[in-house]
Amino acid sequence: MSRVSQSRSEQQTPAGRPRLLRSGLVALLLVTAGTGCVSRRLMVQSNPPGALVLLEGKEVGYTPTAVDFTYYGTREITLIKDGYETLTVLQKVPTPWYQIPGVDFFSDNLLPYRIADRHSFSYSMNPLRPEDITPNSGVVDRAQMLRSESQMGGP
Repeated sequence: MSRVSQSRSEQQTPAGRPRLLRSGLVALLLVTAGTGCVSRRLMVQSNPPGALVLLEGKEVGYTPTAVDFTYYGTREITLIKDGYETLTVLQKVPTPWYQIPGVDFFSDNLLPYRIADRHSFSYSMNPLRPEDITPNSGVVDRAQMLRSESQMGGP
């Protein structure tokens, strides 16, 4: 009888190992499911506030504003506001040490807490000079001249 019980335990051990391995992996996934993660946010401020912000050519809001991002590197930020010169900046967003390839796997997946990576940039906009502002009357006069030329058949 001891041989029967011994042979049963030997038969269950190989089958039990994959089951134990699977349950261990499931437990590991459940434990680490809510851990780790890096939250990346880019904040843009301007003087004066209220400028339209374009990030890589897409509108993201009016200053002060913040937007989430995924990748580090150089970003094109454009600020537009009536009465001020349009400002376009190629802004470098530096990669922190914990986001270097290889290390980022652990900070994104295995840390027991969240990392908040915040980058804040502030820009001053220059007001338009009076000589930069063209009156609309010159545009209307030119349009009327072109219209009259087109009706007569050109010069």
